[in-house]
This record gives sequence, structure tokens and C-alpha cells, in this order.
Amino acid sequence: MMRIGMVCYPTFGGSGVVATELGKALAKQGHHVHFITYEQPVRLGSFHENVFYHEVHVADYPLFDYPPYALILASKMVDVVRHEKLDLIHVHYAIPHASSAFLAQNILREQGIKLPIITTLHGTDITLLGKDPSFEPVIAFAINQSNAVTAVSKSLQAETLETFEVNRPVKVIPNFFCPSHFAAGRNEAMRKVYAPKGEKLLIHVSNFRPVKRVLDVVRVFAKVRESLPAKLLMVGDGPDRAAVETLCRELSICEDVVLLGKLKNPIEAISTADLFVLPSESESFGLAALEAMAAGVPVVASDTGGIPEVVEHGTSGLLSIVGDIDKMAENALEILSTKERHDAFIAGALKNADTFRVDRIVPQYEALYLQLVQ
Repeated sequence: MMRIGMVCYPTFGGSGVVATELGKALAKQGHHVHFITYEQPVRLGSFHENVFYHEVHVADYPLFDYPPYALILASKMVDVVRHEKLDLIHVHYAIPHASSAFLAQNILREQGIKLPIITTLHGTDITLLGKDPSFEPVIAFAINQSNAVTAVSKSLQAETLETFEVNRPVKVIPNFFCPSHFAAGRNEAMRKVYAPKGEKLLIHVSNFRPVKRVLDVVRVFAKVRESLPAKLLMVGDGPDRAAVETLCRELSICEDVVLLGKLKNPIEAISTADLFVLPSESESFGLAALEAMAAGVPVVASDTGGIPEVVEHGTSGLLSIVGDIDKMAENALEILSTKERHDAFIAGALKNADTFRVDRIVPQYEALYLQLVQ
């Protein structure tokens, strides 16, 4: 069994969720997993056997306008590797995590300690930051200095190779879901609260950034609502929330739209729904769509990035080009048109999601780890 350092952002974002669930799954296999980050990851919970948490404490020195987190993180990595005898470090997100790991690796090398680094690319570190000239050289360097690099979709793999001069393979290991999180099944009690008259229940989960096109969600819902009784749940928060509220007022649909804010466990809300709506401008994978499918909720989404690798068009959902609100609403109505049609998409969603079960994906990471430590 291995001793693994897991470095991630401890937030509600997909990279943090995947890193946390990966660590927990590895711990169940008997590996010792040490999370190294500035807060306990939101999905970590209170106690898990073989899971350890090391806080990166960022002191507020008057000398610095901005605390040098990357340097403090590197120092913490060195400390944890030395005292916990870690076999490798797995960092999620290229910067600052991979660059900090490179610094830690070189410090440890001077002390005669070998530290393999695996970097997993999740999306915006490539699709957004990677196209910023001020970040591109550091990201490219961090990728090339990693001992192994993975991407969560073929789409992200291709974009990485197109954006950067990469001198090593980028292996695709997709995101996953944990079946145990869906054991409770459909949340009928919550459904009755939000759809008391049997209305169709649509849902969207995101960080409400412009790339998620949350205003498209509202407009699609408004068109669906013209044809059948429906309600919309929106989970998350972010810069476009105020615009969502304004649009709902303009369209006079406020009574049918519920903004739930950030939820630690959005699966509880997803499991109440009939349809998941994901009209994003860009998605490197679409973890929220996968979790919807795992809950038996079909997906209407844009055909961008890694989404077509997750949602099988015509089986687990229906896809359309980014920004085509009319087509997305038409697709939603097609899925919801009859019970038989909806049931067929539910079955397709569950079958499609099954290929991304945690027990199918984690062994791929374990195999990669073994290659690095041998």
C-alpha cells in the first residue's frame, strides 16, 4: 500500500470534489492519503480511516500585499513528505499546485528524497488560465516537469496539447461518481415541497460564472414552462446570480424558480429532478451532468468540450450547439413529452453513468501510481 499526498482546492468546484472522492476511495483500498490544502475539503467529512489532513497555514505578514501561498504550500509539502514518508504527490490543477510540487521535489532531492509528481488537469487551468500570457509559461513548465500528467477528458487532452508545448504524454482518466452517494434514491419528500402539484422539475448546478450561461438556463425553462407545468431549481451561487434574479422578474417566472444557493451535497437536490440543464459555453468534463445521470436524471446540454464524452446524445440526454435556447427547450420537451420517453432516457442515463463508476476509474490511478514509485 502507498502513502499518497493529495493536493487540491478544497472548494465545491469539480477538481476539489474529484480529488476528495479519489482520496477517500484510495483510503478504502488501504492506501494512506494525506490531504494538503488551506482548508479541509468540503466533501471530506469528519472521519475516514487512512485519511489525514494537513492544513497549509497562510500567515498575514505585513511585508506582503498578497500572501505567497505557492511557497508556503511547497514548504508544507516538504514537511509532510519527510515526516509521513509519502511515496508520491498527486496535485489537482496545474497552478499553483504543480509548480509548488516541483519546488518541493527539488528541495527534497537535495535531501536525498525522491518525490514523484502526478498532475491532473481539470479544465480552467488549461482553457482559461493557459490562454493568459502571464500564466502560460508557468503552466507549461509545471506540466513538463511533472512525472505523469492526466486530463479528465479527451477534449481537455487535445486542448492541452494544442495550447502548450508538452514534452510528455497526457493520459486521459475521466472523472467518476460514487454509487454509495446515490443509495437513498429519489427524494420524493423534497420533490413534493418544490413541485407540490406534480410539475416537471428541472435543475441546474454550477458556480454561476459567465461560462456556465445560467441566463440560458432561465430562458430554456421559461420556454418549457409555456408548454407544460414546471419548476426550476438552481443550485450554486456566483457573479451571475443577480442577473438570474433580474431575468426571472422580467419574465414573470419568479414563483417557479427557486435559487437554493450553495449546497454541500447537491446530489440531494439533483435526485428530486426530472431533467438536468447544462448550457455551458465550455466544460472540460461535466461532473454535474454525470452526477445527474447517476441519479437517473436525463440531461439537456450543449455539445461542447468533454460533455459529449459524458452524455450520450439520444440515450442519456440530448445535446445542441452552445446558445441555441430554442433547440435546448425543444430537447427538454422531447424528453419530458411522455412517461415512456422520459423513462427510456432515465434508463439510458443510469446505463451511461455506470461506465464512470468509481471502482472502474480508481484502478487506473493506482496503476499510474505504481509506475511512478517502481
